[in-house]
Amino acid sequence: MIIGVPKEIKNCENRVSLIPSSVKTLTESKNVVYIEKGAGEKIGFSDEMYEQAGAKILGTAEEIYAKSEIIVKVKELQKEEYVLLKNGQTVLSYAHLAIEPQLLDVLLKKKVTTIDYETIQMTDGSLPLLMPVSEIAGRVSIQIGARLLENTYGGAGKLLGGVPGVYPSEVLIIGAGVVGIHAAKVALGMGAIVTMLDISTEKLRNAAKLFQGRVNTAMSNKYNLEKFIKTADLVIGSVLVPGTVAPHIITEDMVKTMRKGAVIIDVSIDQGGIVETIKEPTSFEKPSFEKYGVIHCAIPNIPSCVARTATVSFNNYVLPYIQRLCEKGFIAAVKSMPELYKGVSTFQGKLTDPIIAKSLGYPHSELSMLIGF
Repeated sequence: MIIGVPKEIKNCENRVSLIPSSVKTLTESKNVVYIEKGAGEKIGFSDEMYEQAGAKILGTAEEIYAKSEIIVKVKELQKEEYVLLKNGQTVLSYAHLAIEPQLLDVLLKKKVTTIDYETIQMTDGSLPLLMPVSEIAGRVSIQIGARLLENTYGGAGKLLGGVPGVYPSEVLIIGAGVVGIHAAKVALGMGAIVTMLDISTEKLRNAAKLFQGRVNTAMSNKYNLEKFIKTADLVIGSVLVPGTVAPHIITEDMVKTMRKGAVIIDVSIDQGGIVETIKEPTSFEKPSFEKYGVIHCAIPNIPSCVARTATVSFNNYVLPYIQRLCEKGFIAAVKSMPELYKGVSTFQGKLTDPIIAKSLGYPHSELSMLIGF
């Protein structure tokens, strides 16, 4: 198989999709791996390291796309990359197609087959390729929130864990999934008072057990949201509905009731966000804005600020899927791995993900009928 790794060009994106050890594993199995020049330099993976692992370095993204059967990325294709796609190519990425209809139209027109990391789903409902980024996003969101609470960044001037004689800050985490659990770990470690909301009693029970009563839990409903958001110093939005747009859970009226200088971090912004007052993503260059006296932050690629850790962690999860695709070919690999089947969003000009199709009002084709499964 011929695999291409272009340099990530999304704003402030420092990750790379494959690390040298992954490349070595793939090239030792007789695959060809092309790496765009400088793709890993920002996080300490030099072109020389890739060459020693068996990769071939190409100077431009145009060459990468032209020579490769499979394009392996981290983030979704950017507009500058649309023209580079070859008809019939396969692309692996965090695509978030439910909020990227323009990208979807290009993929369908060019008959590109896509595997979206965020929709690869195990039979128990877990999302293995979201696991590594969610763990990091949850942890980093608290670090960012602690900084934004400082007066320097417009916050209320509160230390997250307080000091002896000064009450700690209150952290409200909406969503007790992977992001929420890891956010809670860091917030507790910094000494904050933590409350978690979720619509799942099972997730709340697991959180209560994990943290041995150190986290307050309550059902996520309008009454509790309105109650707890009024006193929260830091709110972390970590709600995910796989494959579709996140619902607006925090309304504009709720934001108006929050403390001045409080902070909201919407980790769900990759799927449209859960905060009504956040209309567009922010970025590491301009991470926050103020509305109704509340600091809003919605960075869509939070793990990129710890890109070395994020890239290595991601490779631990993604490499087995790439190996299977290379060993068996696309159709056989998808047939042999039910979770990989779930990750296929487009196939040769057809939209095969029913959730994305319903969300956007597009026609849907059943993948099993297209591949004879």
